[in-house]
Amino acid sequence: MKNIITILSVFVINTALFAQNQQFLKLPKFNKDDLKKEKSEIDSKAPAELLYRSIHYRIDNSTGSLIKEYTYRVKIYEKDKSEDWHNLEVSLYDNNSGDREVLTKMKALVYNLEGDNVIETKVDKSSKFKSKENKYITVSKYAFPGIKNGSIIEYHYEVSSPFSYEIPLIYIELDIPSVYTEYVLDTPMQMSYSVDFTGSLTPKYKIVKEDIMYGSQHKTYRFGYDNLKGFKTELFVKNNDNYRTKIRAELHSTYFGNNLKMYTSTWDDIRKKLWDHDDFGSQYKKDRLVKELLPIEILNDKNDLPKANKILDYVKTNFTWNQNNGIYAENGIRDLIKNKTGNDADLNLMLIAMFRSANITANPILISTVRNGNVNLTFPNLGNFNYVIVGAEINKIVYLFDATSKQSRANLLPSRVWNNNGLFVKDNKAELISLTNVSVSYNSHTVKAKINPDGTISGVYQDQDEGMMAMNAKENFDENADKYKKQYKENFSVDFNNINSRILDGGEFRSTMSFTSNNMVDNVGKKMIMNPLLFLHQTKNDFDQQDERKYMIDFISPISKTKVVEIEIPEGYDVVDLPKSKKIVTEDKEISYSYNIEKKDNKIITISEYNIASANYPKEYYPAFKKIWKVISDYESQVMSLIKK
Repeated sequence: MKNIITILSVFVINTALFAQNQQFLKLPKFNKDDLKKEKSEIDSKAPAELLYRSIHYRIDNSTGSLIKEYTYRVKIYEKDKSEDWHNLEVSLYDNNSGDREVLTKMKALVYNLEGDNVIETKVDKSSKFKSKENKYITVSKYAFPGIKNGSIIEYHYEVSSPFSYEIPLIYIELDIPSVYTEYVLDTPMQMSYSVDFTGSLTPKYKIVKEDIMYGSQHKTYRFGYDNLKGFKTELFVKNNDNYRTKIRAELHSTYFGNNLKMYTSTWDDIRKKLWDHDDFGSQYKKDRLVKELLPIEILNDKNDLPKANKILDYVKTNFTWNQNNGIYAENGIRDLIKNKTGNDADLNLMLIAMFRSANITANPILISTVRNGNVNLTFPNLGNFNYVIVGAEINKIVYLFDATSKQSRANLLPSRVWNNNGLFVKDNKAELISLTNVSVSYNSHTVKAKINPDGTISGVYQDQDEGMMAMNAKENFDENADKYKKQYKENFSVDFNNINSRILDGGEFRSTMSFTSNNMVDNVGKKMIMNPLLFLHQTKNDFDQQDERKYMIDFISPISKTKVVEIEIPEGYDVVDLPKSKKIVTEDKEISYSYNIEKKDNKIITISEYNIASANYPKEYYPAFKKIWKVISDYESQVMSLIKK
């Protein structure tokens, strides 16, 4: 933290007197010419553009509340490609203990040009749709009326929040370009905030200084950005948001009435804060409460690792994750025992309590899920984290556990948790640890088919996932079984029947189905021409990025993918023009691919397989992936011919 403060101090010195002429917090006068614009000057292909965006946070002197003000003016160029901007969503937090956020101001308009006249339409508050996202968050959604190509959306709203400890994270870079974006944070001198900047962009206008405002001495942080391009995402990245320029702040200390109060400033401060918290440390200390739940045969197991997995199985079998994330227990162990459902912290803090009751050393590990973004290791901040997993030390080895997935085992965790780093919160210290997934995820596709006399092909297809991929498949299936089954037809353009998806005894997730198709064989004279992989062949190079790779290549786990297709040849036909086999591997043996095809009796058997040995790679590996995936697409595009005798 000392280093952070030093860096921030230098930043203040360098920027306090810069951009004095820039006017912050002043929405430009509406310009009718903006309605006439047909494309963005920053990116001519952009479907929408931010003409003005202002994010303003300040502390109300009289109430101490955090006032959050948002002002946007958005130009719509292509209505059908800018759906994300057709609604406004406002999230409000209620801690269910008497403190809640309140929407205090709202004004939203849509501007259109009819002839030479500007038509202004106000958003009717009756168009608001309110939904309860979870126990704590309510979202109000406002629909903008009359949007068409050329429209301009403008809105301003304010939220009063009693939660002034953490200033919300703001992404400076969005997917659409921005003519002007600004971020302003005004805080009274009695409240000191640590401000966290990450990303590659430098503001054109920046002011960090002390000044008299709102009737008292304040510290102000003001950053303005001109002509920002839309953020470009890349494939095979855990979370592209990790690379966007963003700003967040957290309360560091307060000084009222000669009383200095320090807030979280080190990782160990976080541990101390959590240790006696009713919804954290106090939960996993309740080992006596949970010890009565465990069958005696589990407690009597003398081998700690099998015992730990049995305890995990007990929790997975008897309790269910409610899909909510959080570092604090949502309901608590007593309620979990009664109602059988809870958030990740409920389940995993209970698991820790059970491990401890069985004399297994276990502690929580705070993480930020993949979707939540990376933890800033130089900025100790409780707001970094949104999930809890378990670290159990068995025979001097730390094993990771997560009870939210029914298929999890020791060190086999869902993809959402593998996000580089975690904070291991032990009883007497906190330490940052690296989270690296070394367990291979397997995906196998098997087709057994035969060519019928009429030229159609019929058979059965099996798709099976193991490891982390099986967890992902099962969760997708549980979320929407019909959508999961529909994906097979959409991905392969084949009408599948009798689709059956299920978990196997070993935790694998398998889907089987039958098919008949009349478009997999081309009849040319006496020849039948087809791809020996049928509908499983790779149709394009997934690593075809033309611009220079910027970000790490991430698969979240090592991967092994195999395709096996067995085709029965009809009687009276010979095989000609059999495709060539191929094997390619990088010098370090990190990436490999093999394609093998052979005729056995009256069957053609084709096996295509690639292996990726690590969970992630530096961007410099991109050319190697590009080369191998070019080989994959080339070889899997080969066809074979059958000729009638």
